Amino acid sequence: MSSTLMIADLHLDPAAPAMTDGFLDWLEHRARGADALYILGDLFEAWIGDDLLDHVDNDPGGHAALAMRVAQALRRLADAGTAIYLMHGNRDFLLGHRFASAAGAKLLSDPALLRFADQPVLLMHGDSLCTRDEAYMRFREQARNPAWQEQVLAMPLADRVQLAASLRQQSGEATSNKAEEIMDVTQEEVVRTMREHGVATLIHGHTHRPATHDLEVDDTPARRIVLGDWQPDTGWEVEIGPDGDPVLRHFPLKTNPL
Repeated sequence: MSSTLMIADLHLDPAAPAMTDGFLDWLEHRARGADALYILGDLFEAWIGDDLLDHVDNDPGGHAALAMRVAQALRRLADAGTAIYLMHGNRDFLLGHRFASAAGAKLLSDPALLRFADQPVLLMHGDSLCTRDEAYMRFREQARNPAWQEQVLAMPLADRVQLAASLRQQSGEATSNKAEEIMDVTQEEVVRTMREHGVATLIHGHTHRPATHDLEVDDTPARRIVLGDWQPDTGWEVEIGPDGDPVLRHFPLKTNPL
């Protein structure tokens, strides 16, 4: 039976090896056989450039070894017949075509409009919906600027490692000082986006608040499905089967697959 799987917000990091083990086991046993896998952003906690793949023997903090291990695992899944799509998140916005090629994947635009059982479904990372977080929205605009990205990628690798650590620290400090509602999606922006794309189903991650929300778009019933963030022992997925109905699911991870 055909199925499509969607995940987001794994935040893979060399400092959290159990998470990586659990994800790779999930790829090998759960995702194998799926028609497609969509990773809707923040696969990595930080991504400092595709040239990481050149530095496995001179590895800045284990990031290169992690990148290669994940790319190889995704490539095995792709070679077995599963189509893989990668969307940028707010942590790994520098993911490029070279990593995607190594992983046997294609980069996916944000937002992306797809059809399942002839029904349109909109996929997003979700950060662009959080319009009340004005400071983050300013950073997002800068981080998506090709000139800014080119400038960052021209920095020595060690400097990029330090920059990524600094950005994560600043993000953590800013988050701790923000009201919870500011970091969630803006309902008006959700409705506007769904109306613009003509959909009654939106699937996204980013907020780490997994749930299925019922709403209305121009007096038509609609739903917003939010993927959860993965932890060392648990993960979240959305599965879409032949009937086209998305199912949000929480599951345990096997963290020591070897």
